[in-house]
Amino acid sequence: MDFVDRTINSYLDVWLGPRDPRVKGWLLLENYTPTFIFSVFYLLIVWLGPKYMRNKQPFSCRGILVVYNLGLTLLSLYMFYELVTGVWEGGYNFFCQDTHSGGEADMKIIRVLWWYYFSKLIEFMDTFFFILRKNNHQITVLHVYHHATMLNIWWFVMNWVPCGHSYFGATLNSFIHVLMYSYYGLSAVPAMRPYLWWKKYITQGQLTQFVLTIFQTSCGVVWPCAFPQGWLYFQIFYMISLIILFTNFYIQTYNKKASSRRKEYQNGSTATVNGYTNSFSSLENNVKQRKQRKD
Repeated sequence: MDFVDRTINSYLDVWLGPRDPRVKGWLLLENYTPTFIFSVFYLLIVWLGPKYMRNKQPFSCRGILVVYNLGLTLLSLYMFYELVTGVWEGGYNFFCQDTHSGGEADMKIIRVLWWYYFSKLIEFMDTFFFILRKNNHQITVLHVYHHATMLNIWWFVMNWVPCGHSYFGATLNSFIHVLMYSYYGLSAVPAMRPYLWWKKYITQGQLTQFVLTIFQTSCGVVWPCAFPQGWLYFQIFYMISLIILFTNFYIQTYNKKASSRRKEYQNGSTATVNGYTNSFSSLENNVKQRKQRKD
């Protein structure tokens, strides 16, 4: 395993240049192999899990879901707060911020972004809960693509650009996750479901997040600083891929539902009209029959 790690690290160092020494020796960051293995394991579970559960009863997982989603809500809130205060303390430039001019605030950002990277590993449990509960319709291409790629992308971010301009997308995403995981935590309690109204707006918030991230990243391209340009271009293209997938999800989930409801309403109205028509017809038939009896 050491030989594999050394080989991979040597290739990465040639392709991407020297790593940031401030994260040397940090948990899971020294070598890429563990992150890659976790990702392969995740994809295997996505493939084999539904097959294993096919003839089994779904698990409720209600209690653990409440705890799990509450934990991620609090973690996301912590990361959002720490990132906002770290950016303020470091006097970060919105348009472009390098990775070495923020002083002690840079280290604060790096520590929080490590938790952000680690949270992407924890979030694999989202999919595992879908499998255990047999909610396989929720395991979409978007869902798997987003979960499998984020952990890997952030391993590279943490090793080469662990602060500076990297903060923005993570800050917005942490805020969105406060809303998202609080929603999922509350929805695990049946009595709360009638009062949950903001699911649709979470997806809208995610799309807004991607657009804002593209705008802020593009600022670093237009008004460059010492932040590596290659990372900015990669982030723009990755955000575009998420916008395409999330937009398709939004259309499939909400626009088609609205269209289906309109059709159901129209069909219901027609049925009601037909019902009255049939009633009146039967009434007319009864009157005719009575008249015939009297004659």
